[in-house]
Amino acid sequence: MSAEATNPNGVSPEVRPPAQPAALQRTAQSRRRGRPRIDLRRLGRAALLGSAARGRTPDAIAHVAEAHRAHHPDADLTILSRAYVLAESSHRGQMRKSGEPYITHPLAVTLILAELGAETTTLTASLLHDTVEDTDVTLDQVREQFGDEVCFLVDGVTKLEKVDYGAAAEPETFRKMLVATGNDVRVMSIKLADRLHNMRTLGVMRPEKQVRIAKVTHDVLIPLAERLGVQALKTELEDLVFAILQPEANAATRALIEANAAHGDPLAPIADSVRGVLKEAGITAEVVVRPRHSVSVHRVSDKRGELRGTDFGRLLVLVGEDADCYAVLGELHTCFTPVISEFKDFIASPKFNLYQSLHTAVAGGDGAVAEILIRTHQMHKVAEAGVVALGNPYAQPDTAEAAQDGERVDPTRPGWLSRLLEWQEATPDPDAFWSSLRADLAQDREITVFRSDGGTLGLPAGASCVDAAYAQYGEAAHACIGARVNGRLATLSTVLRDGDSVQLLLAQDAASGPSPDWLDHARTPAARIAIAGWLADADTTHDAAPPKADSADSGPSGDTTPPESGPVLPGAQTAPEGPARQPAAAVAAVENAVTDLPDASVRMAGCCTPVPPDRVLGFAVRGGVVTVHREGCAAVARMRALGREPVGVRWQDTADCRVTLIAESFGRPHLLADLTEAIATAGAEVVSATVEPPSEQRVRHTYTLQLPDATGLPALMRAMREVAGVYDVSRTQNTATA
Repeated sequence: MSAEATNPNGVSPEVRPPAQPAALQRTAQSRRRGRPRIDLRRLGRAALLGSAARGRTPDAIAHVAEAHRAHHPDADLTILSRAYVLAESSHRGQMRKSGEPYITHPLAVTLILAELGAETTTLTASLLHDTVEDTDVTLDQVREQFGDEVCFLVDGVTKLEKVDYGAAAEPETFRKMLVATGNDVRVMSIKLADRLHNMRTLGVMRPEKQVRIAKVTHDVLIPLAERLGVQALKTELEDLVFAILQPEANAATRALIEANAAHGDPLAPIADSVRGVLKEAGITAEVVVRPRHSVSVHRVSDKRGELRGTDFGRLLVLVGEDADCYAVLGELHTCFTPVISEFKDFIASPKFNLYQSLHTAVAGGDGAVAEILIRTHQMHKVAEAGVVALGNPYAQPDTAEAAQDGERVDPTRPGWLSRLLEWQEATPDPDAFWSSLRADLAQDREITVFRSDGGTLGLPAGASCVDAAYAQYGEAAHACIGARVNGRLATLSTVLRDGDSVQLLLAQDAASGPSPDWLDHARTPAARIAIAGWLADADTTHDAAPPKADSADSGPSGDTTPPESGPVLPGAQTAPEGPARQPAAAVAAVENAVTDLPDASVRMAGCCTPVPPDRVLGFAVRGGVVTVHREGCAAVARMRALGREPVGVRWQDTADCRVTLIAESFGRPHLLADLTEAIATAGAEVVSATVEPPSEQRVRHTYTLQLPDATGLPALMRAMREVAGVYDVSRTQNTATA
């Protein structure tokens, strides 16, 4: 838009160009082989009006056409020519604040996108992106001359242009901006290129307006560029914003860069060594020194303190195939000293924004460390241009099925743009949506965890099992009752680390739901919004429910049993509140064992509850009683240490027995009922049951059971373990003495 006008003398001192060439320029230079960067501000008036010869591409878009053909050799340029003619004639007479013809702005925006590899439809919409808002051209005219797709994009950008950011990026404003994209990343791509050109030419604005625009760019548009993977736009925007918002730090960083450049490039000899190693290994590769941009140097300086010469850039190795990346890695780690802590594999586990690359670092003979990026040419294209490099992501063959349903498939990974739209629909409070979004955009580091089915989940650093549950299952995660992390049981509050494997445990009961404390452990907006929505609905349902009768006068409807334990059956008891205690020993021993001690009665030890055919022995206690223990019981070792001699014990022929089992589980409604049903189905009788108060979402149930046949104990324990939410069943092993 004309609000961000250009300066006839270039950029003002307040917005100086970055000391290092921007990533966008580096990408373009690799294709143009020395072709100078086009300065659209100096195009002649005749060029702006277009060529007089019919059938020729207008001179003003010749550079756009050249950049476009570099990525799309077979592209039809006719539609671009027609779009330029309409845009130029519509904007004719309109001037930017600098006095330049307004058409220079859409031309510059289109050239930025063409150098990134945008497809023809996007470039056409980019040329026309201000016509509907600033001229007499209508959407119907755009649709008639260029088709529905171009009209859709122009309409989306027009809606974005109408968003007034105000003094800052207000929540409701950004919601409108998000909805205006229509779930099409190309609309955002045009907006980002539009903002980049306006930031390049921000020098004629008042300082306070420069700061306002730079803050919005920093808070919203740079994180969006990062999320969409458009690193070329992101890095240049960062440097331009850095120069405005932190002029002193920017000046200091530029001084560091200039001082380092005066001493030569220490990465150059390392690059030569890498080329030699790869040539000797027979690997075809391009090795280039990639200077860091200003903000990157500033971050490294803050992190490491004093910088070495190799800290001002990185080596980039480009190869043809994925397998070549790992071959290069092997050669580098063989011929140089690798810094293992710096290795990251973003090829096997791509970042959330489509980024793929191998990261490593090697140490030279003088101790200098060189960071190295290894990727294919296609990976490099996507790393620089992100979703823009996908061409038309909505016309790919693998989206045909979704297209039949009339829905667009979100090309962002892992469906980030679609999730964003779902969040704003599910969150009526704009402030809540904004805070969640800001938190999501601020997450600049991601971890990868492995699911039990072999898939992966990309989560922000610091994410918990709660976040993993909602990332994998969506709203079905409301029924999550626990997790196994790296094979070990873990609570939902457990913070995950990069490379962890996580198996999420879901209850089968549809009534299960999250508790308010889940919000304390949720890091991702998806989890927080889903949990908050469920809790709000649950509160509404509770408030609308009719009051229950007093429990003293009611039957089942007045049951006040806590949901963690489910209904308490006859013969069962609930442990009192307080610290967890050991389960009570089995009551009333069963005389199914005999001892060699004359006239002695037999009692099964409550600490290990032996049953046939356990290997057992006994110890005589007061009252002429022999207590029977399993041979491996801890009490046996203590008795022997005290000099107590064991008494021979053997099982009788009777098959029935009594045993005490402990079921460890995650709390959920009706768990006790499901466990007792499994016990009854196995033919066992519940003598007593104890349920301890829940602790960290875990519940311990202790059952004393009468079995008709001891050989059925293993099957009974398996059946109890198969109850949803139960993660372990064991026989009692407490500290009772003989």
